[in-house]
Amino acid sequence: MSLCVRPAVSSDRAAVIDILTDTPEFAPVDSKVACELLDAYYEEPKGSSYLTFVAEHDGSIAGYVCFGPTPLTEGVWDVYWIAVSRKVRGTGIGRALMEVTEIEVRKSGGRMILIETSSTEPYQSARQLYLKMGYRIEAMVSDFYKEGDAKVIFQKKLR
Repeated sequence: MSLCVRPAVSSDRAAVIDILTDTPEFAPVDSKVACELLDAYYEEPKGSSYLTFVAEHDGSIAGYVCFGPTPLTEGVWDVYWIAVSRKVRGTGIGRALMEVTEIEVRKSGGRMILIETSSTEPYQSARQLYLKMGYRIEAMVSDFYKEGDAKVIFQKKLR
């Protein structure tokens, strides 16, 4: 398997959107918001408060991550979106994207990463990945997204 994680460029947009729209966990409104962040990054990559990286697997875009500093904090960063093509899930691409995220956050002086996700079954593999990578559940907000769907907040301190 050939895998390369690199900063996203505008020519990656269509492939990233394909992954977002083919991710059953994301509702159409989720994909729309993710695309807005993607476009904000492409509009001004160096001036954007978002960083976006893609994973190339055997020459094709197979996943992406969008993260950035949390406003009004010192050294806290949020992972806003991470998605891996259904065709290659379970092959280490999500882990590789998160490892690059942690490297970039450390390089920028970040001290903590937060990730928010759903408590529902379709997000179980994402939650397991975060736990395996040393993130811990910091909080849960019950019935956040809808009745029966809690927001799970993961945290990892980098220092």
